Amino acid sequence: MHFQSPIKRRHSRQIMVGDVPVGGDAPISVQSMTNTETTDVAATVAQIKRIQEAGADIVRVSVPSLDAAEAFGEIRKQVDIPLVADIHFDYRIALRVADLGVDCLRINPGNIGREKRIQAVVEKAKDLNIPIRIGVNAGSLEKDLQKKYGEPTPEALVESALRHVEFLDRYDFQNFKVSVKASDVFMAVAAYRQLASQIEQPLHLGITEAGGLRGGTVKSAVGLGALLMEGIGDTLRISLAADPVEEVKVGWELLKSLKLRSKGINFIACPSCSRQNFDVIKTMNELELRLDDITTPMDVAVIGCVVNGPGEAREADIGLAGGQPNLIYIGGQPDSKLGNDDLVDNLERLIRARAAEKEADLQNLIAKA
Repeated sequence: MHFQSPIKRRHSRQIMVGDVPVGGDAPISVQSMTNTETTDVAATVAQIKRIQEAGADIVRVSVPSLDAAEAFGEIRKQVDIPLVADIHFDYRIALRVADLGVDCLRINPGNIGREKRIQAVVEKAKDLNIPIRIGVNAGSLEKDLQKKYGEPTPEALVESALRHVEFLDRYDFQNFKVSVKASDVFMAVAAYRQLASQIEQPLHLGITEAGGLRGGTVKSAVGLGALLMEGIGDTLRISLAADPVEEVKVGWELLKSLKLRSKGINFIACPSCSRQNFDVIKTMNELELRLDDITTPMDVAVIGCVVNGPGEAREADIGLAGGQPNLIYIGGQPDSKLGNDDLVDNLERLIRARAAEKEADLQNLIAKA
């Protein structure tokens, strides 16, 4: 199961968000957003660190007031992951966080105000080499576009985005990325497809307000998966009414499923049936909880019976094929047999050992390069 993704990425200009490249040939980055009160510096810093530990490349922080901007400055000092400031309505907030070390400014052109205010933000970003994300959202389109189209449409989203791309072009500012988000999957996908063919800047993907953990995951996987398979998208956020850590996990699983990035364990597990020789679901739940800290890319197969078990186990770095007793495969070869007693403990031990071997091999390759 080790093969490169067949997806051909859309060509885009590369920008830098802090030390994370976005666009060009850079890996698709995973983002999430804090949901703490930004003025509660300790709580926000703690959440950012949890999001980072889950594997996020970039974290967005809402900055709704000048007091929050000052708090953002303190937060910036205490974390080392690139931070995007989410700015609405008051352009002065954008100017302030720019001075406090923000790595990217997310502005919504539909509510930032008059052109001179946007111009001030652009000039500040240009002076300090800070990228901007033009964040168009179906729920906050400009009033004239709402009147023109009658309701949010893909064409309305794209027109809003291009209007502000043209504005940045007038000021010779190319250091930006764009998103055209909607909660409707069809609308968002159509808008991104249209925009992808009209600009060369990186695209930030998202199905906005996607829903709770289960529903939002499905909607995001359908919409973002369709775009990613077409090579569209340079960075993404899974928008869930859930712990931000879950957004990161879902984002990674999506990219892993398309072979666009690899991190941690890719589990291949059967849904279980009456043929199973051990409790597959219980085993998987335990393994996912225990092995969440492993970052080494590897495939682990957990299959409950001999129908598909040997075939799947042979293709994985480490595999368990249910039987009497159960058979362990390592590196594609039968290795040992395990009974059901202490099955999870023994599997964890074997998986961790295999992960350590793979990590050592990787470090040796890096050292020789």
